[in-house]
Amino acid sequence: MTIQELVAEASAFDVGLSAEDCLKCNVCNTVCPVARVTDLFPGPKYVGPQAQRFRLATLLPQGTAVARVATPDVTVDWCSGCGLCTTACPADVQIAEMNNRARAQLKSGHRPRLRDWLFGQTDLVGRLGVATAPIANWSLRLRPFRALIELFVGVHRRAPLPVFAKRTFRSRLSAERKRHGATLTTPEPPPDQAVVLFHGCAANYYEPDVALAAIDVLRRNGLETIVPEQICCGLPKISNGLYESARGNAATNLAVLAGYAKRGYRIVGTSTSCTHTLKSEYREMLDLDDTDARAVSDAAWDICELLLDLHDEGRLDTGFGRVDETIPYHAPCQLRAHGIGLPALDLFALVPGLTAVDLDHDCCGVAGTYGLKKEKYDIAMAVGAPLFEKVRAATDEGATRAICDSETCRWQITAATSTPVVHPVQVLAAAYAAADAAASSTPASGAAVQ
Repeated sequence: MTIQELVAEASAFDVGLSAEDCLKCNVCNTVCPVARVTDLFPGPKYVGPQAQRFRLATLLPQGTAVARVATPDVTVDWCSGCGLCTTACPADVQIAEMNNRARAQLKSGHRPRLRDWLFGQTDLVGRLGVATAPIANWSLRLRPFRALIELFVGVHRRAPLPVFAKRTFRSRLSAERKRHGATLTTPEPPPDQAVVLFHGCAANYYEPDVALAAIDVLRRNGLETIVPEQICCGLPKISNGLYESARGNAATNLAVLAGYAKRGYRIVGTSTSCTHTLKSEYREMLDLDDTDARAVSDAAWDICELLLDLHDEGRLDTGFGRVDETIPYHAPCQLRAHGIGLPALDLFALVPGLTAVDLDHDCCGVAGTYGLKKEKYDIAMAVGAPLFEKVRAATDEGATRAICDSETCRWQITAATSTPVVHPVQVLAAAYAAADAAASSTPASGAAVQ
């Protein structure tokens, strides 16, 4: 056994051993959105710490404190990986982590399903989709084609698949900067004047406007953006138990990002799932706990987290224009897993006229790729049903859009309610634009008013 394999097993043992701290209080079961709607998943306590005690078996020779793990029960695959159980556990048992590792072991040594493999090929699918965007988007709206995908691939015909952009974010940004004689990565301002943007797959291939809005807001606050080469963070692979392949994604990103982190740059993302992966998943799930992984983990920020930190330091431009709207807001599971509160709501409170209503629902159900799967789609929709009703009620009262930090949640809510859903940074960018528009329409001091 190699050193890397020993380290991986030691980390798995540490996660699994946290089962011994379980109080059997059932808090995790009460907050589990999946167990709430189906009997197929017996609950995080039973699949997690309780089953973990049976999974831990013989120790390695020579007193190495590492445990072999018996084959997990297949019910663990019904866990959506939302992480609410770990967040709620009063004894700090790493329930979601041990469940995810159990899923990975369940699939280890087996060729992945075509669907699970495709879910992990986000960059490949994204590049192909953008290159053929008109045809791809048209095809994915055809019911017969979606029925064929469900039959042969296993992606539900009504699953919320996103719309490919006509141009990638990187392409649009590159063209814009070339017009100004710059490139994506040069010149590089010092760390106190710039941040590194981890745009993720969603912003690059589906929602370039989200990343562009983030750049505008950051620039408004005196921070330029450096956009280095990067690939998918690997979370779709982690969620589908493809750990070895995910480690390849992590190694590629860490090789680039760690250099910036060690030089003092903050790494900022608009996808709360991606930023949580950089902060925690590389270390907790993939056993990458070297100096590079720790440096990137410490340097990673979610965009709203960073902006609120600037406000706390008195450095945020609070010259927002008026936005007379009442907008429902959903805080996704991945954001809650950060343990940073709900920074978007604090930022919205600074915008004149804006009322953001916290819908206070735990999960929309999609959980990344979970709700796209044929056998899990109905569960995902049942989990999100109360949230969808709240969004519909808000639109009945006049709301024209909703807000959410996670891209897959935005797509899920829109598909279920037909309500457009935007990222918080887009709302803030619009508020800054409103201030600029108001200033440009205000007559200069001393000028005659007709």
